[in-house]
Amino acid sequence: MVAFLVSLIITLVMCGIILVVGRRRPPGTPLTWGEAFVAGTFMFTLMLLMYGVVPNQWLAWSDNELGWRSDSLGIPTPFGRLLEDGLSFGGRGRVIITAQVVRDIIATVIYVVFFAGQIVGWLWWQKKRGRRPAGAPAEIKTSAFGRPLARKA
Repeated sequence: MVAFLVSLIITLVMCGIILVVGRRRPPGTPLTWGEAFVAGTFMFTLMLLMYGVVPNQWLAWSDNELGWRSDSLGIPTPFGRLLEDGLSFGGRGRVIITAQVVRDIIATVIYVVFFAGQIVGWLWWQKKRGRRPAGAPAEIKTSAFGRPLARKA
């Protein structure tokens, strides 16, 4: 449980750092090579946590400490197990739900929440960063070769 919670907290703190930097840094500020390298490493670490470490720690915790395996029938709750006998459909059969199924559904929800958060984060960042800074000069005219014109020819 500790490893899952620590990895989740570190992930949330890193997401908070992105929000703080995105709000403080003015649009149009040039990015240095060092800043780009640190940002790339930061994002790699964040995505490694989101899609690798956090779901893995959830699966390890639910398998080991919680005991949510395929031999444990029903949906585990703090007050006991729900649907231990399965769902019956009027004598036409039963659907047996194991704790492992619930564990896998929660892992899938973790992936979906992180993916949706990543998409929302990209949209927020692009809307904020795509604006031209206030008082920015108009675009410089370019030649047919794409180079900026320094003087009138």
